[in-house]
Amino acid sequence: MKTKLALFAVIVSLAMIVSACGKKPQTTVETPLVVTGVQLETVAASSVNDVYEATGTVRAKTSTILSSKIMGVVMALRVREGDRVKVGQTLIEIDNREAAAQLQKAQAGLRQAEQAVAEAEQASNAALSAKAAAEASKRLAAATLARYQTLLERKSVSPQEFDEVKAKAQVAEAEADRATKMLEVLAAKKKQGQAQMDQAKADIASAQVFAGYARVVTPISGIVTAKQIEVGATATPGAPLLTIEDAAHYRLEAAVEESQIGKIHLKDRARVKIDAIGEELESTVAEILPAADPMSRSYTVKLDISSSQPLRSGLYGTAQFVRGQRQAITVTTSAIAQRGQLTGVFVLDGANIARLRLIKTGKSFGDRIEVLSGLNEGERIAVDGIAKLNDGVKVQ
Repeated sequence: MKTKLALFAVIVSLAMIVSACGKKPQTTVETPLVVTGVQLETVAASSVNDVYEATGTVRAKTSTILSSKIMGVVMALRVREGDRVKVGQTLIEIDNREAAAQLQKAQAGLRQAEQAVAEAEQASNAALSAKAAAEASKRLAAATLARYQTLLERKSVSPQEFDEVKAKAQVAEAEADRATKMLEVLAAKKKQGQAQMDQAKADIASAQVFAGYARVVTPISGIVTAKQIEVGATATPGAPLLTIEDAAHYRLEAAVEESQIGKIHLKDRARVKIDAIGEELESTVAEILPAADPMSRSYTVKLDISSSQPLRSGLYGTAQFVRGQRQAITVTTSAIAQRGQLTGVFVLDGANIARLRLIKTGKSFGDRIEVLSGLNEGERIAVDGIAKLNDGVKVQ
């Protein structure tokens, strides 16, 4: 009997335990946290600029690659990368002893030609005097022959005496002719000497130009951006030595899609943003290349830019071309809540409960940013004081 009572007590106890475990706990309704000091805004569409954005790279308007016109060993290199240079400044000196030898040879040829001309001049003067004397002798002999001819007709002189006078007249005439021909020969020799002088002067000028190739000078003012040779190396004609770019004038070379190139024209205005300097610049379309890149199917548009901060080739930039107006939903940047890689805003429902909603953003317009998806017109969002908000809090 006692055993049955004990067993009954155990069963009752187990039943009470099971009954207690089967009861559901009572739930309490939590009151949402109330936040104040949050500024709200009603979402609405507004007119914004219809902007096409193209990315590009900053390039110097003028970039010059210097090379040598002769072969020789580099004796001096007077600049390095980053140095600023001026027009006409000597940057590299090349060993050019061959040019010096050619110059000396040309100068010696000029002296020789000048001496030959001087000798021909002296000989011409002497020949001119000789010709004058021969002409005088010729005239005297001719006059004497004429008198003897009269005397011979009168039988006053013998034929032998007449023949002697005639022979002398012929000799005088021959001497005059020889003097004339000698003068012509000397004139030709003088002319030849003068031609040799001109050739020697041309050789000197050529040698001087060739000698000048030993000095490599810059044709523009700018900054040295690349150096391709060192002292002691051999410079060869046409091989790059230095690269100089104009540090005062830069352009953004932007890649524009072929579907947009017809909407961009020369002298169009655009805004250029250079991320490295954190500055937006006013620019003008200066050049549109007529051929497209066959790989990217894009056209290169060059925009003139200037900045108070130093620019460098290779900087990344974007160009914004305004093409008109359009309607878009925008929110102030202060309304954006970043959660890692996600972007959202706090939207308030009818009970003023804030809910974090993910959105997709587009282009920026000053202190506002376009919302491509995630928001509708008429909804209320928090635009100031969002640091106080969490999902589910109540705004009052």
